[in-house]
Amino acid sequence: MADSKREIERKFEFAPGKAGKPAKDDRPRKGAKPGKRAKSGADPARVPDLTGTAGIARTRGRGTVLLDAVYYDTPDRRLAAGGVTLRRRTGGEDAGWHLKLPVSPGVRDEVHAPLAASEDPDRDSDSVPGALAALVRSRIRRQPLEPQVRLVSSRDLTHLLDADGHLLAELSTDAVLAERGAATAEWTEVEVELADGTDPALLDAVEKTFHAAGLKVSDAPSKLARALADTGAAPPAPPGTGPADGSAGAHVLAYLREQRDILVAQDPAVRRDLPDSVHQMRVATRRLRSAFKSHRKVLDREVTDPIAEQLRRLAAELGVDRDQEVLARRLRERLDEVPAELRLGPVADRLRTWDTARRQASRGKALAALDSAWYLALLDSLDAVLADPPLLKAAARPAESVLPKGLLHDDERLAERVEQALAMEPGADRDVALHGARKAAKRARYAADAARSALGKPAKRMSKAAKSVQTLLGDHQDSVVSREALRGIAEEAVGASEASFTWGLLYAREEAFAERLERELPDVWDRARDPELRSALT
Repeated sequence: MADSKREIERKFEFAPGKAGKPAKDDRPRKGAKPGKRAKSGADPARVPDLTGTAGIARTRGRGTVLLDAVYYDTPDRRLAAGGVTLRRRTGGEDAGWHLKLPVSPGVRDEVHAPLAASEDPDRDSDSVPGALAALVRSRIRRQPLEPQVRLVSSRDLTHLLDADGHLLAELSTDAVLAERGAATAEWTEVEVELADGTDPALLDAVEKTFHAAGLKVSDAPSKLARALADTGAAPPAPPGTGPADGSAGAHVLAYLREQRDILVAQDPAVRRDLPDSVHQMRVATRRLRSAFKSHRKVLDREVTDPIAEQLRRLAAELGVDRDQEVLARRLRERLDEVPAELRLGPVADRLRTWDTARRQASRGKALAALDSAWYLALLDSLDAVLADPPLLKAAARPAESVLPKGLLHDDERLAERVEQALAMEPGADRDVALHGARKAAKRARYAADAARSALGKPAKRMSKAAKSVQTLLGDHQDSVVSREALRGIAEEAVGASEASFTWGLLYAREEAFAERLERELPDVWDRARDPELRSALT
C-alpha cells in the first residue's frame, strides 16, 4: 500500500569559488554498496550555522548515512520532462520506492511504496510497484519504466528546532555521485525540507543566510535533473511544444497544450482521490473539447471531431463521480439548514448510506475509465494533434483577427438557447432547455477564457458575462438533480419504514429555489447581453 506526504523544500549549491566540491576522500565511491557508511561524507562545516535564523533556536546533528537510489523513467525520459521522479532507494529511514509529483515550484507530493518482501535491498530491481506505475500511466502510456541513473549520496543530516525543541525543518548536506552508464558526475548540494506545519517563510530566511555565506538556490530542480545534465543527457522535451508567435494557430495550440498538461497532471490526483481533482480533470477535458469546437476555422474538424467525441466520453465517465460528490455535499448542506425539530427519522444516516453506496460505484467508474485502452489512445491523439497540428488557412492570420469570430459564434449560440428556454412554460421541458443553455454558456465562457491572452479586456468581460449566466443556470440544474435525488431517498426511507417528511420538506425548498432562479434569469441575461461587449469584438 502506497502512502504520501507533501514535501516543501529548497535546494542550494555552493556558488563558484566558494566552498567547491567535497574532498576526494569524502566522496561516495563509484559502485559503492548500499548500507555501507561513508568515511566522513559531505562536510557540514561548510554550511553556515542557522541558529537564530527566523525561529530556529538550536540544531541537532543526526549523523551521516549512505543513500543508494536508482531512478526509473521511459527510454525517452517522459517523467523527467514533466518534473516527475521515480526511484528505488536503500539506506536511511525511508528506504523503498518514492514517486515525486510536482505541485508548484519547491513543492512536491511524495508517494511511498515499500520494497517487496522478495526484494533484496542490496540489489537493483526493475519491478516498479503497481500502485506507483498507475500514478504515472498518463505520462508514460505504454512505454516501459527502466533504470536510467544511479545516485549514491553521503548525507549529513541536521534537525532545525524551535525554542521548545519542536522540529521545524531538516537540513541535509549531500555529497553526490551520479552514474549513467559510463558517465559520472559529482557535486555537493544542501537541502532544507520543512516539517509539517512549518511556515514556508522559513525557507526565505534560510536563503538569505545561505546567500551571505556563498550558497545559492540550485539551478537544478532535482538531483535527477542535475545528474542527467551533468552526465551529458540532452534535456527531454515535452510532446507538442512549438513556436509561440502571434498567429491564431499558435495561440490556440498554446491553450490546448496548457489544458493537455492539466489533464495529464490531474490523472494521478484523481487516482489518489485528492480533493477537487475529478473536477479539475473534468474541466480540462471540457475546455479541450470546447476549444476544438470554437476554433473550427483554425483546426480541421475532420481530425479534431473524433478526439472531441472521446473527450466527451471521458467527461461523462468522470462526471458520474464528480456529480455525486457535488450532489452529496449540497444535500448535506441543505439538511444542516433544517431545524432539529423538523428532522424526523434517521435522516443523516440515511443520507450517508445513500452517498456511500453511490460514491463507491461512481469512483469505480472513473478509475475504470483511466485504466482503459481508449483513454490512453485519447492522450496519444492529443499529443499527435499538438505535435503535427491540422491547421487551416486562418491559423496563419493574427489571433486578434480570427478568434473574435469564434467567440461571437458561441455567444449567438448561447443567445438562441436562453431565449428559447425563456419562451417556454415552466416544467420538465423547460428544465431540459435551461440545462442546454447552461452548456452553451459554459462553452462561451471557455472560448472567452482561451482568447483572453490575445484579445484582452473584451474577452475578459465576455467571460464574466457568460459566467454569470452559467452560474445561475448551474444552480438551477443542481436544484433539478437534487429534487430527483430527494425523491429517490424518500422512497428508500419509506421502504425502510422511516419518516419521509424531511425529504419532502427539502424537495419543496429546492423547488422554490429553482422558481426564484427562473424569475431572476431575464435580468441576468439582459446584463450579460450588453451590446458594448459584442461591438468591442467586431
